[in-house]
Amino acid sequence: MRSVLVLAALLLAGLALSFVVSEYTLRLLNMAVIAAVAVVGLNFAFGYAGLISLGHSAFVGLGAYGLAILTTKAGWSPWLAAIPAVAGTGLAAAALGYPLLRLKGHYLALATLGLNVSFGIVAANWIELTGGTNGIAQIPGLTLAGHRIEGERTFLWFGLAVLAVLGLAALAIHASRLGRAMMAVRDDETAAAMTGIDVTGVSVAAFVLSALYAAVAGCLFAVHVHFVSPDDFNVAHAITFLSMLIVGGEGSVAGAIVGAALLTFLPEWLRVLGEGYLAFFGLMMLAILVFLPTGIVGLARRWRRPVRPAASAPGGARPGVQP
Repeated sequence: MRSVLVLAALLLAGLALSFVVSEYTLRLLNMAVIAAVAVVGLNFAFGYAGLISLGHSAFVGLGAYGLAILTTKAGWSPWLAAIPAVAGTGLAAAALGYPLLRLKGHYLALATLGLNVSFGIVAANWIELTGGTNGIAQIPGLTLAGHRIEGERTFLWFGLAVLAVLGLAALAIHASRLGRAMMAVRDDETAAAMTGIDVTGVSVAAFVLSALYAAVAGCLFAVHVHFVSPDDFNVAHAITFLSMLIVGGEGSVAGAIVGAALLTFLPEWLRVLGEGYLAFFGLMMLAILVFLPTGIVGLARRWRRPVRPAASAPGGARPGVQP
């Protein structure tokens, strides 16, 4: 219930901001919401199951390109095109997950990094289908009950609604048997296998869920920007998604949203630094990894946790001290 309330508070904050901020800030908020959907998905793989994935941006791209191709070349409605785009991304993740997830640690990270690089190469060179480096333009927007979802404020309301549904679904999965199995696999694969958990199946399930959320984010990106290109889904974006989750707090839906919002706005807040922003970003990530490994949400939890007085040992001695 506490997690649901925190999620509701974050979404209501976004809704309130939509009435008072500028058009440019609204666009940044939309980018933050789209990134939050992707990072909540990455949380299944990295936060819950402990899978280091640097290929998340490729799944965002698969969803975006799937919708873009079906709407511009086949004339499908964006609502209809989103279904095979998301489902196809999930199937691709399942097919890739079984061989990839035999790897562990930095080997898995390098393999998923190669996956993202391969996606960019294919998208840039399959010109007949993807438009190559020129991308795909004039992607149609969404229409709901006869009303077009256009304009930054209207799209933000729609994006927040999608994020609310997917966030609640992520919380439900976290509390389910599958979520507990993911965390057991993350903590100790051997112990999890000994208790009867299908380690490979659970890992693939986390990988597929991560890809499905990424594909939804890709569809949102395509109908919002109305343009996709290979540069929108390169390795730098995959690293950014992972950074968002680490900064906000892995294993937490609220942390994924907070991290996505913070790192979306941070370049704008630090624009005065110019090229020095990258140095600041690197130092910030290093400081978080060293001093705040549980992220911003983890720090908030520590502040909220009450300090319990130490129990007295028999004879009035302090615990751990021999009388």
